[in-house]
Amino acid sequence: MPTPEPPHNLIAEFLREADTSAVLVQLAVIAGAGGLSWLAATALRTRLRKSAVGAAPFRTGGVNRILFPVMLWAALLAGRWALAPHGSTRLLALVVPLVSSLVIVRIAVYVLRYAFPSGSWLSKSERAVAWTVWIGVVLHLTGILPMVRAWLSEIELPLGKVDVSVLDVIEGTLSAAITIVGALWLGKVVERQLMRLQRVDVSLRVVLAKLLKAVLIGLGLMIALALAGIDLTVLSVFGGALGVGLGFGLQKIAANYVSGFAILLDRSIKLGDLVTIDNRHGEVTRLTARYVVVRSYDGTENIIPNETVITSTVQNHSYSDRQLRVDGTVQIAYDADAELALETLLAAARAHPRVLAEPAPAALVRGFGESGVDLEFFVWVGDPEGGRANLKSDLNLAILRAFREKGIEIPFPQRDVRIIRQPGNVPEGEIL
Repeated sequence: MPTPEPPHNLIAEFLREADTSAVLVQLAVIAGAGGLSWLAATALRTRLRKSAVGAAPFRTGGVNRILFPVMLWAALLAGRWALAPHGSTRLLALVVPLVSSLVIVRIAVYVLRYAFPSGSWLSKSERAVAWTVWIGVVLHLTGILPMVRAWLSEIELPLGKVDVSVLDVIEGTLSAAITIVGALWLGKVVERQLMRLQRVDVSLRVVLAKLLKAVLIGLGLMIALALAGIDLTVLSVFGGALGVGLGFGLQKIAANYVSGFAILLDRSIKLGDLVTIDNRHGEVTRLTARYVVVRSYDGTENIIPNETVITSTVQNHSYSDRQLRVDGTVQIAYDADAELALETLLAAARAHPRVLAEPAPAALVRGFGESGVDLEFFVWVGDPEGGRANLKSDLNLAILRAFREKGIEIPFPQRDVRIIRQPGNVPEGEIL
């Protein structure tokens, strides 16, 4: 077994530094690097803020918190490289790892927040990453890290016919985690960029985004397995197990994913469509490979599996165009002027800002009811997402106001009661 190298304590080496002038020069380099980095980061941050209108969040969000540490790290490396041939750089040897750890923590937090949705576990994982990085830096500066690595490499775990050291397990796990998270982040970036292509149909954008994201995650998984030292031939065994699982218990999951891609490719449903699926009415706000989100007018979000969309009848109220017809009924008294009432209905409909002029509103006599004449009117709107109930309420109020002004009566239910007297039912002298 090779003898481990003696600890290389950077802190102790700096404290033994006797050349005060060298320390002052390094402090000047650090101060200059900090000032230049702050000016450059401020200028770039201002430029990003000006171009933030319509930009993806990853350009103007977490990047701002990474700019200064990355620029400071690059400036310190350049200063250390320039100063090395002329004097001591032990102070810079301490500062550069500290700044590098800050850069790693900021980048890790940014990638985690962008790749995964927010949740309580995310903040815990960010703290775990920060603690791991800072502990590693402390071990590196004090020279203990090589000793810890040597100790972990000596601890071996039996894995079948092969003994694997704890160091290999830790390094393989970290490499796999970094690769998979990086693939998720890159897939999210590509998806955001594809969804911003306004000239491409929205359904095609969703399909391409999902396919590219799946490919990137698959490549990341294979790279992670290779970095962890796992033979990729085991994927054939996994594929066989997956096939058996699909045959026994995962049919619904597979059917939902296949149905999702079918929906996205045939473009029968698009984002923003007003649909009725399985007695659930609302606007399509999200299309995924597994489900469709339909938001009702009351704010309820219905998560409908893609298989249900494929196998049931879907009423797409905005499939070919976004024009939607809204109907209404009203009753007038028999002695009222029906023609005047029809003209009043049309005038009230045309006065509403949401009602389209073409197709024109229509009003007609529907029939004769028990209490009055039944009238019906039809109007068309071009914004079905604006709702129908509020439009009908506005029209009914306008019609009621106009009827009162013109003296058109809306009848109440009327009944004629006739009492027939039969001999023997009513005693003599009593009046009904």
